Amino acid sequence: MTTYYIGVDPGAGGAVAILNDVGGLVQVFDMPSLQMTVAGKAKRRVSPEMLAAELRLVAPQVNVACVEQVSAMPGQGVSSMFTFGQAYGMVLGVLAGLYIPARTVPPAKWKRDLKLNTGKDAARAEAARRWPAQAGEFRRVKDDGRAEAALLAVWAMSKSP
Repeated sequence: MTTYYIGVDPGAGGAVAILNDVGGLVQVFDMPSLQMTVAGKAKRRVSPEMLAAELRLVAPQVNVACVEQVSAMPGQGVSSMFTFGQAYGMVLGVLAGLYIPARTVPPAKWKRDLKLNTGKDAARAEAARRWPAQAGEFRRVKDDGRAEAALLAVWAMSKSP
C-alpha cells in the first residue's frame, strides 16, 4: 500500500502538497480559502472544511504531515499575525481531526537541511527541478507556497524512519 507525505505552507496564501512514498508529486494545491467580509473589508480566510475534504481520502495512508512553523515577523500588524496564527491552528486541527500525524518545523531548519537559500525563487526553482513534469505548478511568483509545501513534504519524508 502506498503511503503519503504532506507538506503545508499555512495561511490563506499558502498551499498543500502530497508526495507518494517514492517522492513523486501526487498533488499540489493552493490552500482552500473563502472570501469573507471582516470589518467591512473583503478578506481571504482558510476554510477548514474544504481542507478536510481535500485530505480525507488520503488521510488513512499518510505517514506524516509537515507544517511550516510560523511566528510573528517584524513589520507585520497584530491583526494580520493573529489571522496567520489562526490559519496555522486550523491546519493543525484539521490534521488532528483526520488522525494525520503532524510535525512542525521552522522555515530556517527545513531550508537549511535541503540546502536552499531563504528566497522564495529558490524554492520554486528547486521544486521545478525535482518535478519537471509538474514545473508549471511552480512557474508564477505567487506559486512559492506550492513550492514550499512540496519541499516541506520532501523534508518530512527525509526525516521519517
